[in-house]
Amino acid sequence: MTIENAKKKLAEFGQEHLLRYYDTLSDESKAALLEQIDETDFSVVSHIADFGKNLGRGVFSPLAAMQRDEIVKREQEFREAGLKAIKDGKTAALLLAGGMGTRLGSDSPKGMFDIGETKHVYIFQRIIENLLDVVNETGTWIRLFIMTSEKNNDATVQFLKEHDFFGYREDRVCFFKQEMAPACDRNGKILLEAPDRLSTSPNGNAGWYASLMKAGLGHIFADEGIEWINLFGVDNVLQRICDPCFVGATIMADVSVGAKVVRKAAPDERVGVMCLEDGKPSIVEYYELSEEMMNARDENGDPAYNYGVILNYLFHVPALKAVADDKMPLHVVEKKIPYIDENGSLVKPESPNGFKFEQLVLDMIHQLDTCLPFEVIRENEFAPIKNATGVDSVESARALCKLNGIDL
Repeated sequence: MTIENAKKKLAEFGQEHLLRYYDTLSDESKAALLEQIDETDFSVVSHIADFGKNLGRGVFSPLAAMQRDEIVKREQEFREAGLKAIKDGKTAALLLAGGMGTRLGSDSPKGMFDIGETKHVYIFQRIIENLLDVVNETGTWIRLFIMTSEKNNDATVQFLKEHDFFGYREDRVCFFKQEMAPACDRNGKILLEAPDRLSTSPNGNAGWYASLMKAGLGHIFADEGIEWINLFGVDNVLQRICDPCFVGATIMADVSVGAKVVRKAAPDERVGVMCLEDGKPSIVEYYELSEEMMNARDENGDPAYNYGVILNYLFHVPALKAVADDKMPLHVVEKKIPYIDENGSLVKPESPNGFKFEQLVLDMIHQLDTCLPFEVIRENEFAPIKNATGVDSVESARALCKLNGIDL
């Protein structure tokens, strides 16, 4: 992009200030800034007009989960169906690993955080070891996609290579970067994080499919006959990946997506809950649950909205293709965003000063027609690491790892 074209594009969206330091930059920095301007979709800023409230929500109703008693009763047939799909190469895994360990006090990618006590045990290591359990059981090297971000890609790739992918076959791993979205102040002006760099952030956990396709990796599904992809986050060090029982149950249910869920620890636990929204599968966020919904009961007298999602989904690839062209809602999120001020000084705000823009998996699921919520035992499969201490922390994850016989 030329400087003239950049000025024209920025003028269209009222973002001319982004060239404030252009004349002071080196040729290399000028080229980098122009490239970023060329690739950025500035139209997202229009969504701050109503702070994303135009999204709205529909009418919620309960969605029954497949509970543990039924799963245990049918475990053998589910496992056989899942094992066959895995051995036939029909499943893949996709790790969402674009985040940093900031809340854990680390400047490195979150997956590089060490939870070990007497030895090194990294989050990436725990996740890969969980996947290796299925590889060893089936004798099949499952295709593993790892979505990074522009902020942590190089460090992530280097770390995993240095550790020989913790025993995973490197030729079965594909990296790709998540698309980024610009961040703006409360007036809709895109912020600069450096004189030659727009402030950006990953575009939400639903950006994985479009990002994978843009990276040119979509052909792998057809080339390798992949029909199911297990999407999971980097937080949870106990999650089972391409779990044969879960895979088999989802296939046999003939649904577009399976979702691992756990029984809520309390009615007001801060987790999203599987539900129906206007008759289609969806997720209601904990802060959207009304008192009436929290107290609602099903025909067995159990809480009707009782199953929290753990960010572990099994998507049917053909169903994803069918919704790929649909425009997902854009969520406006209030955040503390560091920026360069008019004097070129870096400002680190102590309170939210602007907005980031995200697409969320809940909207991707809501575009699909059918979903199987699949109950797993919380203590065995849910040890998220979001904080350094307290709830969902390094401390709580260590305790749960030990409970499951994992040596730290």
